[in-house]
Amino acid sequence: MEPWLRGPLAGAGVLVAPVLYGFIQAREDLARHTAGLTTAQVWAHPHGLAPLGFHLRHMAGSVDRLTTYLEGRALSAEQMAALAAEMDAGETLEALLASIDHALARAEAVIRAIDPASFADPRWVGRQRLPTTVIGLLVHIAEHTQRHLGQAIAAAQLARNAPSRPEPSKPPATSPWPPATPRVAPD
Repeated sequence: MEPWLRGPLAGAGVLVAPVLYGFIQAREDLARHTAGLTTAQVWAHPHGLAPLGFHLRHMAGSVDRLTTYLEGRALSAEQMAALAAEMDAGETLEALLASIDHALARAEAVIRAIDPASFADPRWVGRQRLPTTVIGLLVHIAEHTQRHLGQAIAAAQLARNAPSRPEPSKPPATSPWPPATPRVAPD
């Protein structure tokens, strides 16, 4: 049964509980879909796509960065360096999942402490200080985590079942879409 169907979360307000349910779902789905993968599979580029390791590292990093913005702070040099290194291969699956768990646990503590009266308070994202609100960041943390969860599940399935190609060095000169030869509809 999915987390949101298991009843209320102790100590979580009804407007932040969906974010926390999403975190529980992410942990459970990642554990189920990545079980048994090797480090080579985690960093493989099946069909030339981004590796599972990138999606896991990005999920942890984005939750951490968005939580920093939620707190009204700017990113640190360490966070910026981690962002730049998200595609760097090497970490084990266990280390990547531990990073996600750590980022989610930190975010959960921050989210549980939010006063609902502050939901409309302004927040800024990125170097350009793009405007949003506390509730805007909460929604984005939830949906962004779920988006990358789906990509991580797909990447895990591909890594488990598809032969890996070398990491692409540059994008193809032309797009494979639309097809080079026009398709003619049957009469």
